[in-house]
Amino acid sequence: MATHREIILDQFSRQALPFSAAAMINDKGALKMIVDAAQPGPKDTVLDVACGPGLVVCAFAPYAERVTGIDMTPAMLDRARRLAAEQSVRNVDWHRGDIYLLPYAAESFTIVVTRYSFHHLIDPVAALREMARVCAVKGRIVVVDAYAPEDSYQAAEFNRVERLRDPSHVRSLSLSALLDLFARVGLPEPRATLYELQVEVRSLLARAFPNPGDEIEIVKTFRASAADGRLGIPVHLDGDNVHVTYRAAILTAQPSG
Repeated sequence: MATHREIILDQFSRQALPFSAAAMINDKGALKMIVDAAQPGPKDTVLDVACGPGLVVCAFAPYAERVTGIDMTPAMLDRARRLAAEQSVRNVDWHRGDIYLLPYAAESFTIVVTRYSFHHLIDPVAALREMARVCAVKGRIVVVDAYAPEDSYQAAEFNRVERLRDPSHVRSLSLSALLDLFARVGLPEPRATLYELQVEVRSLLARAFPNPGDEIEIVKTFRASAADGRLGIPVHLDGDNVHVTYRAAILTAQPSG
């Protein structure tokens, strides 16, 4: 059996190109909301944890003194370097490393952000604790993730189909559970900004690498949810097209020391 780390490396090495090109990942409105939530200034140093193809790093770069992206997947970091070069972004650094053991001293950054990583983590509490460690007092911690329904049956179905779609998926938390993470690591209650991401299922599958044959069950489940709501998220059928709306949250907290 492959370890979870090996599954992540396999999935995101293959996803590096299609993931970085996906419309819902490149959504400029969503990226702007993340930057606005963090309120970066010219003296801020920013760390993007699990930075993937560097989209968040490059979105922060015009507003901060220095932005660092760290990720465990070399293929994603290669895409990030290419993006920065294409955009002529120079105030950035790229490091390979572990989200659970960040290679930085305490209070090294004034803003620490992560986007769409927590649902891939076995221990999001440990990751958030490590983000808090490297964030300066009175800095900003920003966690962005899609969230599951509060209803336990719907959440189980939601996570089942997400694991089929992407075997590196562990569990999307509900919004209340995401908020609770902050209290569990001693952070104040975060400010929440909610938004939605709409995608057609074929586009979603085009950037994923499910196990052979699972595509049929994935589409079947989404289509069934359009009728019975089993996934707890909006699903709309338009002929052969299946449109899905994911719900996401930007959670921002300020460490108080």
